[in-house]
Amino acid sequence: MPVIDFRFRPNTPETITGIATSNMFRAACAAIGFERRKPQPLEDIVAALEARGVERCVITGRDSETTYGSPSNNGSVLAFVRAHPERFIGFWGVDPHKGMAAVRELRHAVADLGMRGAAIDPYLAHLRPDEARYYPVYAACCDLGIPVVITTAPPPQVPGAVMGHTDPRHVDVVARDFPELRIVMSHGGYPFVNEAIFACLRNANVYMDCSEYELAPMAEAYVQAMNTLIPDKVVFASAHPFIEQADALDIYARMDLSDEVREKVMYRNALRVLGETS
Repeated sequence: MPVIDFRFRPNTPETITGIATSNMFRAACAAIGFERRKPQPLEDIVAALEARGVERCVITGRDSETTYGSPSNNGSVLAFVRAHPERFIGFWGVDPHKGMAAVRELRHAVADLGMRGAAIDPYLAHLRPDEARYYPVYAACCDLGIPVVITTAPPPQVPGAVMGHTDPRHVDVVARDFPELRIVMSHGGYPFVNEAIFACLRNANVYMDCSEYELAPMAEAYVQAMNTLIPDKVVFASAHPFIEQADALDIYARMDLSDEVREKVMYRNALRVLGETS
């Protein structure tokens, strides 16, 4: 069965160093032992994807320059996609504090650079996702016909980040105001597990991945929901290199899912989000 990984970043030396030394994640990396992650050349990473049966990976960009002073990593996303367009799908990271300049940059990235979606991190922007500064971004996504990935769980020890900025109930408001916008709540809204499930159930345009939290307390509700309430609304994502992709695939292989649901979660639901099937 083919697989689409909806949150993946190649663990090249530049990526590993950039994450470990960033203003946002330095403390978090120390807390989770990120130094154990081994960098690899890009060609070795692509070969490993092929061996695992991973057909394509979505690489989400990040721009939190206004709040954390770090330049965006969109340039590396573009480089990965250009190096392997058959394997990688780029989502442009957006800083809402940059206003219309960010919107124009997103339009250029999609129209001229081949990006397939947008990515926002409300906890890094220190804004709820239903805050007005995001609305021009959402409107542009609707106009461009692209989905948006909204990070809905903050990792530990990120300076200035609060859980309230990732509550799925705020995504519910966005989904109401932009019914044409395909939304993926990344990291399952944890620890707001039931709220994330219900946001997907209530809104035809809301999806989620459960990356990093499939084995966390309360995560059994995600599995139950995949098998019952929202089999069409969950996409597989590894969050590599924070989580090794091989380990994430093993977790899903051991999940108590029906064959039909497993195929949807690992592949077909992602196609729908990407607009490649109805």
